Amino acid sequence: MRNLDFAPLYRATVGFDRIADLMDRVLSADVAQPTYPPYNIEKTAEDAYRISIAVAGFTPDELSVEVKDGSLFVTARKTPEETQRTFLHRGIATRAFERRFALADHVRVTGAVHEHGMLHIDLVREVPEAMKPRRIEIQRANAASPAIEARPETVN
Repeated sequence: MRNLDFAPLYRATVGFDRIADLMDRVLSADVAQPTYPPYNIEKTAEDAYRISIAVAGFTPDELSVEVKDGSLFVTARKTPEETQRTFLHRGIATRAFERRFALADHVRVTGAVHEHGMLHIDLVREVPEAMKPRRIEIQRANAASPAIEARPETVN
């Protein structure tokens, strides 16, 4: 695996450290991604998304959804059962898991619903007004304010 040093990028740019962190995280991530539990990510509207995770066998009390440091963490811990059951075949995996999703800027979680063995997490992207594109009116030269005359300054 290659190791890349992003230190020169940090020295030569301002405000792009998050991009460098993202690239560093992608390049240093483990190649074998976990496949349990299976999930879908769908776009439900122009700026709305839904993550659906198959959590068969878990109750809402055993699931946790948390957002911190620009990431969404979904964890599940099975509580010990009071009655001991003997399985002849156990095909439904109820092992503990932690699934992490990196969230883009201005994406926030609006809610989570557990129904029919699925955990649905709704997300929305809200770009602040200050970051939305705005049109700048271009004035004609005769309507603009008169130019300020340049005066030579004396240096002491």
